Amino acid sequence: MKILITGGAGFIGFNLAKALAARGHALVLIDNFARGANDAELAAFLASGAHNLHKADLLERGCLDFLPDDFEAVVHLAAILGVEKVNRDPLPVLRDNLRMNMEVLGFAQRQKALWRFLFASTSEVYVGTLEKYGLAFPTPETTSLALPDLSAPRTSYMLSKIYGEALAIQSGLPFTIIRPHNIYGPRMGMSHVVPQLMQRIWHLPAGGELLVYSAEHRRTFCYALDAAHLIAAVLETPACARVTLNIGNEQPEVEMGTLAALIAEVVGRKIKIVAGPVTPGSPERRQPDISNLIRLTGSRPEMSLEDGLRRTFAWYHEHVFEKKASN
Repeated sequence: MKILITGGAGFIGFNLAKALAARGHALVLIDNFARGANDAELAAFLASGAHNLHKADLLERGCLDFLPDDFEAVVHLAAILGVEKVNRDPLPVLRDNLRMNMEVLGFAQRQKALWRFLFASTSEVYVGTLEKYGLAFPTPETTSLALPDLSAPRTSYMLSKIYGEALAIQSGLPFTIIRPHNIYGPRMGMSHVVPQLMQRIWHLPAGGELLVYSAEHRRTFCYALDAAHLIAAVLETPACARVTLNIGNEQPEVEMGTLAALIAEVVGRKIKIVAGPVTPGSPERRQPDISNLIRLTGSRPEMSLEDGLRRTFAWYHEHVFEKKASN
């Protein structure tokens, strides 16, 4: 297939691009590099000439008009996200994500033989239901969605994704909606809990104390390459058209304090973990039911949490922690 990936230089987008390229698909990546990294790994991927990258701002109307209408799949991953950004500028997050959704959807609608329009939503869509009514865990995609407090800054990001889901469903296109849950791995930047914990622990002396926020909150984590292969399988599977699917791992479900202890072992630091305050807006649990994903695609995550953390730390140790120390 000929596939367009928005946010293609970003964390999930680049991993997905590698997975799809390995399966023989032809790729065009779109990114404005607000978050995506224009680094040596991306350059190496593009060096073969089999795939293309275009810098484009999806907030500019008609920014994709230069592309032809022969794409068989459009994968929309680009979005403004991140807790700090959402809390600081909630209105631009809501407004601009909606504008990007409309731009990419319009591009998908003019393709002459579209196999799939894949929209990346978020696990945040379950937050309102959890707050008001409670959730089943693991949480199935069929869970009814409720809105949280509309004045809360973090609501803006979630609303932009719910609206994006509605656009996909009402578009008449062969859509798939994915809801990623706590995907982690190399090259994901520093504004995520796993690399942040790694960095903090790396800089602690032996016997130091680590304050862990929301220490008793529980999450499951999915390694990036696992997530990329799951999304690729979803994109290729006919039965995944017109459905919504969680992307992530059901097990193990770990407390954030336990995650910090696992990372300390990987980093090689003997430290004391101290429970800190609860992060505002952070749900107590987040655990996806992926039984539909497995049933439809026959694929499931394979990387253990321990191995994934080791691989992630090895990358950050080489490319971030030691690199900064040597500069």
